[in-house]
Amino acid sequence: MGRYVVRRLLQMIPVFVGATLLIFLMVNVMGDPIAGLCGERQCDAATAAQLKREFGLDKPVWQQYLTYMGNVFTGDFGTAFNGQKVTELMATAFPVTIRLTLVAIVFEIVIGVTLGVITGLRRGRPVDTSVLMFSLVVISVPVFVTGLLLQLLLGVEWGWIKPSVSTDAAIGELIVPGLVLASVSLAYVTRLTRTSIAENRRSDYVRTAVAKGLPRRRVVVRHLLRNSLIPVVTFIGTDIGALMGGAIVTERIFNIHGVGYQLYQGILRQNTQTVVGFVTVLVLVFLAANLLVDLLYAVLDPRIRYA
Repeated sequence: MGRYVVRRLLQMIPVFVGATLLIFLMVNVMGDPIAGLCGERQCDAATAAQLKREFGLDKPVWQQYLTYMGNVFTGDFGTAFNGQKVTELMATAFPVTIRLTLVAIVFEIVIGVTLGVITGLRRGRPVDTSVLMFSLVVISVPVFVTGLLLQLLLGVEWGWIKPSVSTDAAIGELIVPGLVLASVSLAYVTRLTRTSIAENRRSDYVRTAVAKGLPRRRVVVRHLLRNSLIPVVTFIGTDIGALMGGAIVTERIFNIHGVGYQLYQGILRQNTQTVVGFVTVLVLVFLAANLLVDLLYAVLDPRIRYA
């Protein structure tokens, strides 16, 4: 197991370098950040040249990337155009988005897996058809429509929640935004769990467990569910990074000042340091989540061994 982890960590290095290089190049061709910094009025040549020297934008792109990567390994993600350190923005944004992502993941696991098990064990029955139709509707409706609808009904019309999340972003305030963020993924988890349960239910090891007279609950939990969760864990693991980076719409609707909000502001103002810094951390989150998923395979299925 230790050798496998070391090998995977070494494999992450070229992936990390390639992903950050691609992001850096894409962001730097996005537009002229100096023009965005000056606002509606065009900067004069002297001011533009001074700002480029100050932020290192007068150097070739490859040299900017090497300088940036060298600073990243020392914990320096650069300075935003407003003079604030990117790490300070991360310190305020990531805890909020992490809490929002955890709420969304809990909804995916609790509701998605539970509905998937119920429909998988009752395939073809009315409850199965109803859940499938409902999940299809959830997948078909865009997230911003779901978010605005819940905000209007629960926040404005009925007054059950605050329409906008406060700056503290407590867990209680993130329940509805977390449900909105997890809505599409929750539907996919339900359908994926249902399919996996229905397929493994006909496996030999399940029939053997039933023939041995084991209780139904033990057969489902210890044998059927454990082996059926492998594709579900894969999806949820890769979905962690997607939820953190794809929360822009949800955070905008509920006025949550998290990673999505900072990315939106960075793109809007062409603040390359902010965008590249935040996306670099999200790349690390993706890589760590994928490694964790691979290690969980051996926990769920004893037949899987890593050399």
